[in-house]
Amino acid sequence: MATRTVGFDLDMTLIDSRPGIHACYTRLAEDTHTPIDADAAVSRLGPPLEWELSHWFPEDRVPEMAARYRELYPTYAIAPTHALPGAADAIRAVQELGGRAIVVTAKNRPQAALHLTHLGLEPDELIGGLWAEAKAEALRAHGASVYVGDHTGDVRGAHAAGALSVAVPTGPIGARELREAGADVVLADLTEFRPWWKAYVSAQDTLRAAPPAAAQPAP
Repeated sequence: MATRTVGFDLDMTLIDSRPGIHACYTRLAEDTHTPIDADAAVSRLGPPLEWELSHWFPEDRVPEMAARYRELYPTYAIAPTHALPGAADAIRAVQELGGRAIVVTAKNRPQAALHLTHLGLEPDELIGGLWAEAKAEALRAHGASVYVGDHTGDVRGAHAAGALSVAVPTGPIGARELREAGADVVLADLTEFRPWWKAYVSAQDTLRAAPPAAAQPAP
């Protein structure tokens, strides 16, 4: 059953969090009297919050600003965020075939959980605070054989876990760049996930059911 555990990234894979994150950065800029280009920030979602804040604040202020951003987040970032097309169906598709759908994200877990609850998305497990290759630790721990994401960091995380990388160009990275980064499968968006998943599971079941090749006689 390990082959039927699928990991999903959150931001720009399952949800479009740009409007809410934009509002959060705008309020943080107002509160701190610091110019923050919120348009630029939401154009490169994927890496951890602290990475983005380092573009706007001195290194020694980043932890303080991250804490302030997270205080603002529930008020400004949850309501404007919406699920991307096919997100809920992709999770159900895994579960309906006896699999487990887990979310592995760089976003901190409490904020990620708020999004899932607000949007009615119901994965079997949520793991937060992991980015790029570090996602492999959660994917391996849960026996995931597939990881779905929108960023080249997600491709690296899947491969570090020995999982199949399924990419969707619904975030800041285009399909060509995702392929060049090593994505094994590129879907237009998650509306294409269910038919792909059914075909993948069927192929895996056929391989498992095939009799072992007959031993060849020694020369």
